[in-house]
Amino acid sequence: MLSRLRNMFRVPDLRNKILFTLVLIGVYRLGAHLPVPYVDFSAIKTLQDQSNNSGVVGFLDLFSGGAITNVAIFFLGIMPYITASIIMQLLGVVIPKLEQWQQEGQVGQKKITQWTRYLTVALALVQSTGFVFALHQGSGGLLGFGAKLPSGIDFIPGFDFWRAGLIVLVWTAGTALVMWLAELITQRGIGNGMSILIFASVVSRLPAQGAAIWAEGSKFQFFTIMMIGVAMIVGIVFVESGQRRIPVQFAKRVVGRRMYGGQSTYIPLKVNQSGVIPVIFASSILSFPALIASVMGNNFTGVQQWINDNLVNNRGWFYIGFYTLLIIFFAYFYTAIAFNPQQQADIIRKQGGFIPGIRPGPPTEKYLAKVLNRITLPGAIFLAIIAITPLLVFALWDITQFPFGGTALLITVGVALETMKQIDSQLMMRNYEGFLA
Repeated sequence: MLSRLRNMFRVPDLRNKILFTLVLIGVYRLGAHLPVPYVDFSAIKTLQDQSNNSGVVGFLDLFSGGAITNVAIFFLGIMPYITASIIMQLLGVVIPKLEQWQQEGQVGQKKITQWTRYLTVALALVQSTGFVFALHQGSGGLLGFGAKLPSGIDFIPGFDFWRAGLIVLVWTAGTALVMWLAELITQRGIGNGMSILIFASVVSRLPAQGAAIWAEGSKFQFFTIMMIGVAMIVGIVFVESGQRRIPVQFAKRVVGRRMYGGQSTYIPLKVNQSGVIPVIFASSILSFPALIASVMGNNFTGVQQWINDNLVNNRGWFYIGFYTLLIIFFAYFYTAIAFNPQQQADIIRKQGGFIPGIRPGPPTEKYLAKVLNRITLPGAIFLAIIAITPLLVFALWDITQFPFGGTALLITVGVALETMKQIDSQLMMRNYEGFLA
């Protein structure tokens, strides 16, 4: 292992990329601890000491690495960028112009990226405005500081238009800066910048959460949770590597004086085709009503109480059941968008290929759709199990911290595997032994 680590730094180009990525991660982590002005940090600190971090912020804070509970300039983290990217990908199916851009290659991708940036800033403005009002009204339960904590605490003393506007501006600018850092890592660093920043945020919280379990629960609970975490990691690696390979053969054809084709290949259909997207979608859907309710103030007390009991309290069985159904639904939904059987069947037909035993055209399309539906079900159930396992631990044991959250593990393991594959490919190109060799 040490020799393989040394191999990473023997290649100057790869070494510079890794160091550049580490520097930008350091800048990102610094911004997650620099506070915004006009916030009563003594009140924030008091609630941090008693919080269980289980509401809207419990999900969003995962992607910001603690920036939300620190009320830092990177308060929203990378989440608006993630949401904007997903929305643009979904709109590409229903808006012809976006679909045209997707088919234009690099030129069209630049246009999509530019509009994704605009949408990120717009989402950051809306979300930061909502959180400013939530901090002003002291919605402790809805903010994720725990429903048992007293509400009505004003975290922004002397609240007025100018102070609120400045905080919203700082948070929106922070989101734009995080987006720029992510794009820099993608262009000049190693791995996908957005994934790397999320990875850094998630990993930064694991030691503190593990220490909280050690102090809060018994040793039996601590080691049981560690074993559950290891089992979840093994399961994620196993399922993420699993794929159904659809064989494809290409007929021989003569072009001029040369003969092409005749070879066979396969289409790799992953068991978990949608990745962590369904979990992010489901969590976003559950957190959105709570954020809206926090902006409404005390005008809808009954609605706020129902949202707090059913959509914020992640130990409730309604939350767990609804969360599971949303994950399965979005797994099918996103897979249907990401992989188009009709388009894939047309590509195979135009290239002179066919699936053995299946006629080209509509029969190939039906076959691909059938296989995709079959392998999506175990992948969706797997995502649901990984996501709700920590919630079941919350419900059965009196544990408020779980260092191996489903979303956290899916992101951490997935990003680690992808990054290691990229490093391995660069090492193998230069005749070095890689990590996965």
